[in-house]
Amino acid sequence: MVEAFCGRAVRVAEADLVQQLRSARPPAEKRQWVQGILETIQRCSHVLEVSIPVRRDSGHWEVVEGWRAQHSQHMLPCKGGVRFSESMCIDDVKALAALMTYKCAVVDVPFGGAMAGVKIDPKKYSEGELEKITRQFTIEMAKKGFIGPGTDVAAPDVNTGEREMSWIADTYSRTLGYKDINAHACVTGKPISQGGIHGRESAPGRGLLHGIENYVNNPMYMNLIGLSPGFPGKTFVLQGFGKVGLHAMRYLHRYGACCVCVGEADGAIYNPSGIDPKELGDYRQEHGTIVGFPRAEPYEGSVLEVPCDILIPAAMEKQLTKENAHRVKAKIIVEAANGPTTPAAHEIFLQREILVIPDLFVNAGGVTVSFFEWLKNLNHVSYGRLTFKYERDSNYHLLLSVQHSLERSLGRARGDIPIVPSPEFQARVAGASEKDIVQSGLAYTMDRSAQQIMTMAARYGLGLDQRTAAYLCAIEKVFRVYNEAGFAY
Repeated sequence: MVEAFCGRAVRVAEADLVQQLRSARPPAEKRQWVQGILETIQRCSHVLEVSIPVRRDSGHWEVVEGWRAQHSQHMLPCKGGVRFSESMCIDDVKALAALMTYKCAVVDVPFGGAMAGVKIDPKKYSEGELEKITRQFTIEMAKKGFIGPGTDVAAPDVNTGEREMSWIADTYSRTLGYKDINAHACVTGKPISQGGIHGRESAPGRGLLHGIENYVNNPMYMNLIGLSPGFPGKTFVLQGFGKVGLHAMRYLHRYGACCVCVGEADGAIYNPSGIDPKELGDYRQEHGTIVGFPRAEPYEGSVLEVPCDILIPAAMEKQLTKENAHRVKAKIIVEAANGPTTPAAHEIFLQREILVIPDLFVNAGGVTVSFFEWLKNLNHVSYGRLTFKYERDSNYHLLLSVQHSLERSLGRARGDIPIVPSPEFQARVAGASEKDIVQSGLAYTMDRSAQQIMTMAARYGLGLDQRTAAYLCAIEKVFRVYNEAGFAY
């Protein structure tokens, strides 16, 4: 799928890239140069395959397979998640690493793409067994240069989180990185106590919100699909109520959209009047499932086919295919998961004038905030710490200056014109916290990237085909790095 989507963009971009080359070479040589770089961009650079012997709690031994792929080293370090899944294979890892290269390029995060997969179902292993596997996998990656703050930075993905990232950081810092002051920057998505960053857990959902916001508030795109601009009154359906889905649901609800259906692997729930994200989150935390939620009815059909304005597949890849694409009733599809739409389904959605906001843009909130965490680890200081008190004092002095100025101009020397800050200013008067800075940087990144994609779509006359536009943005940026670096070694 990644090869097909990227290949489509390469075919669109090739002639333009040849024309953009500032070189005295003959046209045929220019074309060969461009084709060589484009071929390099699409190929996976390095893949590590390991076999990890694990002694289970029962005493018997098992060999676990794992992979780490570095798709591109045009920028270092490489960056990508660590996924625990029984369905993982080497091709999945390579495809997700490639997608990460393009995703980082789209949002201007200076990383190459990478991905790791361990072929296990974590539900079948105890915490102690998972720790053994994670730590041994980290050592195997470290021995071959597939992890390190300046070479390859891991992150959480499906079935991994802060706990696993903490194990990885601790293992690396106690082994190969024991002399490296930046050792904990070998992984992001860590707990705050281990060098993590405020706002990382909610970043994919918040990035999703900003990604949708740029399109749903754009009158031109809303006219193309027959919807009015803005969130209020719009309904959405969520497939997958994990970390991404939960936070996405909360943010969209806060902005006025209404969730009518949520689906998980063990069942789905439906309420045409809306489902409250906090109530559902609390119920899931207490019961371990959304099934049986009292404020909604069980839903037996496919959640992907429920009538709504916005469909958010936030589960696994290849959910929207040529078999079910004709039955999708949403006008906007937001790819919170990696690769939920097959190439055949993509074509059907274009024919049906459905706007698909692609994964390599809209779910890039996680890697964007991971970049901020990596920078925090390298700087060894949290965001806002150096300026927090100065900003607070400056704001108070500003208010005092305004008060004195008004009193002098109105001839009231007794000081009876108090300045009362608005609630919005009062909330900011103490200066920006680390979370404020992170969320501001994320919003800016998503807004700027959305405008770049829309500009690219207009440049090539792509209409609703935002996926090809996003791939074109990524390819041009990666191409520029290779071309300006000289490419040949």
